[in-house]
Amino acid sequence: MSKKKKKYYTVWKGHKVGVFDSWNDCKAQINNYEGAQYKSFETFDAAKKALDGNYKDYIGKKKVFQSSLSEEQLKKIGQPNYNSIAVDAASSGNPGIMEYRGVDTKTKKQLFIQGPFEEGTNNIGEFLAIVHGLAFLKKHNSNRIIYTDSKTAISWVKRKTCNTKLERNIKNEKLFELVDKAVNWLKTNTYKTVIVKWETKAWGEIPADFGRK
Repeated sequence: MSKKKKKYYTVWKGHKVGVFDSWNDCKAQINNYEGAQYKSFETFDAAKKALDGNYKDYIGKKKVFQSSLSEEQLKKIGQPNYNSIAVDAASSGNPGIMEYRGVDTKTKKQLFIQGPFEEGTNNIGEFLAIVHGLAFLKKHNSNRIIYTDSKTAISWVKRKTCNTKLERNIKNEKLFELVDKAVNWLKTNTYKTVIVKWETKAWGEIPADFGRK
């Protein structure tokens, strides 16, 4: 069995800021801290350099993407529709600390963000992100579409339910309050927004990706 590669964690906003050499130490700084900002790095030097910089310059940063699809497949899929927003969630553990956000697909400008929540799952985050996006676009009377990379979340939204197996408890009480509001919104609102699956194999990570992989 291969040894798990060590990571270092930069915390820009949390109970304490700095570079931490374990996930548990990082988690202690961001747990129950609204608007926490953090990211993992492969080396201590990279994490330290990031700490001296700006969180926004690192979030969502990815290596240059090269698709493994053929030219024929790429041509068939085409390019993203930039009259859109993209949504995504990130969860450190399952369940674990979870957050979600929505961005402008072309510019990656952040439009909304929620979390981190102490105990959530990626599927719940993806579901909430879509519903938040629907409400956001309806409020702004926008004809943009929504991109998500989660088929599960799309199916939950269509069925107007959050079909999670995660049990409610004291730790995730606030998260489930948000889930209840999202389900209620779906049941009491109509929308014309089209929800589209992001083609990760053709286009790379969705623009709303938190870049912590």
